Amino acid sequence: MTVVRTRIAPSPTGDPHVGTAYVALFNYCFARQHGGQFLLRIEDTDQVRSTRESEAAILRSLKWLGLTWDEGPDVGGPHGPYRQSERSAIYRAHADALIEKGHAFRCFCTPQRLDEVRKAQLAAQQTPGYDGHCAHLSATESAARAAAGETHVVRMKVPREGVCQIQDLLRGPIEIEWAQVDMQVLLKSDGLPTYHLANVVDDHLMGITHVLRGEEWISSAPKHLLLYGYFGWQAPQLCHLPLLRNPDKSKLSKRKNPTSIVYYERMGFLPEALLNYLGMMAWSMPDEREKFTLEEMVAHFDLSRVSLGGPVFDQAKLSWLNGRWIRESLTPQQFGERVAQWALNADYLGRITPLVQGRVERLSDLGAMTSFFFQGLIEPNPAELTVKGLDADGVRRALQWVSWRVEDTTPFTRDTLEPALRETAELLGLKTKDFLRVLFVTFTGKPVSTPLFETMELLGRDLCRARLRHAQTLLGLMTSKEDKKWKAELEAAEKALAEKKLAAAAAAVAPETPTL
Repeated sequence: MTVVRTRIAPSPTGDPHVGTAYVALFNYCFARQHGGQFLLRIEDTDQVRSTRESEAAILRSLKWLGLTWDEGPDVGGPHGPYRQSERSAIYRAHADALIEKGHAFRCFCTPQRLDEVRKAQLAAQQTPGYDGHCAHLSATESAARAAAGETHVVRMKVPREGVCQIQDLLRGPIEIEWAQVDMQVLLKSDGLPTYHLANVVDDHLMGITHVLRGEEWISSAPKHLLLYGYFGWQAPQLCHLPLLRNPDKSKLSKRKNPTSIVYYERMGFLPEALLNYLGMMAWSMPDEREKFTLEEMVAHFDLSRVSLGGPVFDQAKLSWLNGRWIRESLTPQQFGERVAQWALNADYLGRITPLVQGRVERLSDLGAMTSFFFQGLIEPNPAELTVKGLDADGVRRALQWVSWRVEDTTPFTRDTLEPALRETAELLGLKTKDFLRVLFVTFTGKPVSTPLFETMELLGRDLCRARLRHAQTLLGLMTSKEDKKWKAELEAAEKALAEKKLAAAAAAVAPETPTL
């Protein structure tokens, strides 16, 4: 009898997402309910965006929720390595095998040519996609050009006629015309695989029997099934789960809703409650009760009880459920222990005390001075969200520029935040003191507080992002038109500043003109 094996394969390119936890939960429950195994694999082939910091945060957050895996980069296993960046030779060998069998080809097209083809297709109201220009190169010419060092990618061949039928465990048969499927890049010019090749190769070599993933991957299923056929492998059974939605039914995104698991941990949600809520998103217990444990979900798990309607991630409903867990499942002693684990622990307090010790005269001063460290969202006075020299829209734009800087600053530490935000003041043409004042109000609720950059590091990216968004909500959120305009203005300001610094550097090293 085949042992059920499922997996979760997050990309370490940002904060640990509640959507990752949602998909991980369903894979975990399916595997455990069938007495099978659950694996964790890190898909880190995006060398520019992937970080070990993000990987560590994902692993820690999933463990905080109570999800554990049988194999993974931290626990090992017989099918490793479990980081795709450590499996490059495996993917290259499989790409070469596809070329040898005639199922894939080297593509030498330049980005410029591909852009021209795309523009022409759009102008002709055609579905944009690769036009097969290099698919008919002879094996001899293709090998010779590659041996000569000509830049290329490896693409898969895709039929141009007929229909691909996908058997989905939730949705039944799904049909997609092959003409709608692009000749996907499998191996990039740097020799690293795209998601599609790595996904198929890893799932096969790791013995994955069932793939439960988000419905956004339905359109990629034909490519994956085709690759399984090209390799002569049995494809795993596919199940595409409904996407989590914002209250307005759009796809859950951090632009409209906090999506980081770390944010909900910092806000004081219990891991049991958050996991319980994620389980409710697209599934229900046989008796329809809303509060249940992970063990109860595993015991009763059945894919037939998964609803295909778009589940809405409602923070108010999550807060209500979290309150039930606090009141009904914790003794007073356990509640005190949870509070201590959350924020009154030695590590967190030990990072706060150096920021305030030189400012207090009595221990009782600590409450008012540090309360914002123990809150989720704060309520700054909108009248204090001002910057000298800026009108109301100018302040809104400034806070949005800060939001983009907060998002991009890695690692999120005092040493990286200070130069990034001081430069933002320079880009805005503001005095640093005037600019930082509004940030004090945004992050602490006070015009003057503990050192700003150390405070931001301690609060963390997720809480800083949430407080920034809350301040922006009080002043008026950015419109889509402003989004484009302000991004263009930021890029122009960054370019002008870079040119200014370059000119200053050149002037500093230029030889002095001799005087006669």
